[in-house]
Amino acid sequence: LAASGVDCAFQHGNRDFLVGARYAARCGMRLLDEQAVEVVEGVPTLLLHGDTLCTHDVEYLAFRAQVRTPPWRRQFLAQDLPARRAFAAAARAQSAEHTGTTAPILMDVTREAVDAALRAHGVRRMIHGHTHRPAMHAFELDGDDALRVVLGDWYGSASSLLLDGGSLAVQQGD
Repeated sequence: LAASGVDCAFQHGNRDFLVGARYAARCGMRLLDEQAVEVVEGVPTLLLHGDTLCTHDVEYLAFRAQVRTPPWRRQFLAQDLPARRAFAAAARAQSAEHTGTTAPILMDVTREAVDAALRAHGVRRMIHGHTHRPAMHAFELDGDDALRVVLGDWYGSASSLLLDGGSLAVQQGD
């Protein structure tokens, strides 16, 4: 895709945070910061995975903080492949248990975190995933219209954002 001239960018999620610069370069893609402002259809838009907006999910955020540190990453990558796969499988199982036993409201974004992120970047539009509840949330922030677009997951059906001449639409489908 990149070789055909399409600008390809990658932003880390909660399971692919070990993707590094060398891999991205081999794929012809740019690595985006955790919170990146990109101009989308002429509008400065904050792009982020969305997990950092779930400020009530303290258990997940503590795990996230641990595994994102350079020492942890080095130690993890120094292990052999079977050990890394075993850790990933155990982490997925713990994640499934956590999401199955934690109240959904605790795993959703908080309005305070959304507002703070938009203000910090001086924008009024945000696109994120993580919660996998596809929707477009229009609201007011400091007297201005704001928009938070949530992308769905890829497990059951593809989720995408259709950009067409300034209009946005979240689509779920096969």
